Amino acid sequence: MRTTAASSRFPPIADYAFLSDCSTTALLAPDGAVEWMCLPRPDSASVFAALLDRSAGFFRFGPVHSRVPASRRYLPGSMVLETTWATATGWMVVIDALVMGEWRGTDRIEGHRRPPGDYTAKGMLVRKATCIAGQVDLMLDCMPLFDYGQTQGIWSYSGTGYGAASCHLTGRPELTLRSSLRLGYGGARATARTSLGEGESAFAALSWREAQVSATDQADREIATTVTAWRDWLRPSSSTMPDHPWRPYLERSALTLKGLSYAPSGAIMAASTTSLPETPGGERNWDYRFTWVRDSAFMLSALYQLGYDSEAFSYFAFMMDAVSAGPLQIMYGIDGERDLDERILGDLKGYDGAHPVRIGNGAYNQRQHDVWGMVMEAAALRFENAADEIGPIAWEAVCKLVDSAVQIWSEPDRGIWEVRGEPQQFTASKVMCWVAADRGVKLAAGRGDADLAAKWRAAADEIHASVCEHGVDGRGVFVQTYGGTALDASNLLIPLMKFLPPDDDRVRATVLAIADELTQDGLVLRYRPGQTDDGLEGDEGTFTICSFWLVSALAMIGETERARALCAKLLSLASPLQLYAEQIDAASGMHLGNFPQAFTHLALVDAVLRVIAADQADTSR
Repeated sequence: MRTTAASSRFPPIADYAFLSDCSTTALLAPDGAVEWMCLPRPDSASVFAALLDRSAGFFRFGPVHSRVPASRRYLPGSMVLETTWATATGWMVVIDALVMGEWRGTDRIEGHRRPPGDYTAKGMLVRKATCIAGQVDLMLDCMPLFDYGQTQGIWSYSGTGYGAASCHLTGRPELTLRSSLRLGYGGARATARTSLGEGESAFAALSWREAQVSATDQADREIATTVTAWRDWLRPSSSTMPDHPWRPYLERSALTLKGLSYAPSGAIMAASTTSLPETPGGERNWDYRFTWVRDSAFMLSALYQLGYDSEAFSYFAFMMDAVSAGPLQIMYGIDGERDLDERILGDLKGYDGAHPVRIGNGAYNQRQHDVWGMVMEAAALRFENAADEIGPIAWEAVCKLVDSAVQIWSEPDRGIWEVRGEPQQFTASKVMCWVAADRGVKLAAGRGDADLAAKWRAAADEIHASVCEHGVDGRGVFVQTYGGTALDASNLLIPLMKFLPPDDDRVRATVLAIADELTQDGLVLRYRPGQTDDGLEGDEGTFTICSFWLVSALAMIGETERARALCAKLLSLASPLQLYAEQIDAASGMHLGNFPQAFTHLALVDAVLRVIAADQADTSR
């Protein structure tokens, strides 16, 4: 497997910082360059895309002669980044924030289906540099290139001085760059340079709406308000974070999930990026700037467990809007879009040469039967002990979901991993159809509809019996497909979704078989590509969500020491900023795939909470 060499011009995926204002997102490289940002939405065409091609646009704000920072961290409890630089002549600190401001308006915002929170995106990236010792030469280099690096805008000065310039391109968001530095421009770039002495500061603010920053003290206020916004959301009084050494990982996961949300609709993206490779230099490169139905149950569970009921309600409302608008899909755009046609951007070289670069996702119209169960698990979580509160239109949608699962469960599909080979009789897909029927039974019973509950219980029992007869091999281990022998990490959902109790011999055998046979250096593979027709070439890294699922499953079957050890190992493999991509190369610890990955952080929340609960149970004995 080829790895990103130290000489590569691309930073390791795990070294990027993630910023968000819940309206768009950005990734910052360690050298202080914004290398990924799409406007006006996170699924729009990029303005900065050096992440996927070094010539596709960036925005650097940092020391002239240093590219490797002394340290980077998020200001505690926030999505505001602090980078400290040690240069040959002095020390400098840079603060970066996609700023948020207090909601002061009274008019509805066009395009919003959810009410604004106490703080909303201002459409501006604010960057502030302060020399804290000696003297440091500071540079600003802003090269926006629209349409995924294909088109440059036209720069012009704004106002009478040199402190503001705008970048125009018809049909694209107008960018306005303001700074305490004297700006110059030529071609696609706006640049500036100065020397800061001890105690001196400078700012740069890039806006795509009406918000403006015209002085350093105003930049300070914008940053401070943004820090307050994140801390107010995360504050202990509104969450149920356990007092435990692993709490920082839970907090960072919660902030990351919030950062991946799209406030106007309540959607939560699978990841902020497209086409970061699952295999270095390979073709397993996908666009994840959408919301997957399969995330829904895990998303609601994580939000409810951590006490974020408002976000859970917004996300559930988005899912209900999406699934009620037509036939159920496995994924949707972040405003509920259904057509997500995939195409290749042939002009982009790809991250460290990995191509093709894709936008859109051709899996949106695949048949994946797990979606019925995921939506119904989400509905059961949302309306636990309150099924009679489901309105008539929503209940009609629920009935269609369950009936659809009952009707198609015996048919082959593409499975939870969206294989692009031939459809198969995937065991986990049938388990999730059982989940749909089982949760339907509980909701129908909660509404007092005994006949419907009995009908769906009969269907659930039929599916259950089929899985237990055909989905198990001679060892008593649940396998990937009916009649097959290959292991699949998706069968860890069997105890997680309560298909069978943790003390069932087949559950224990399956969990231990996956732990012992479907791992590399203790980390879990989804499946072995050589045993699965996924329609693609090459290998892939271990799937971090599957490793966290294994932690949860080990804890459930009583293997608490093994669960704790694996959880500690996974936490040690987090990025320097406690973020996770989709996969980890077990040999090198290198993160692979799109970043940061919501599904991974969702699984982390469940796994860490289960291990903490096991620890607390042990100490109480």
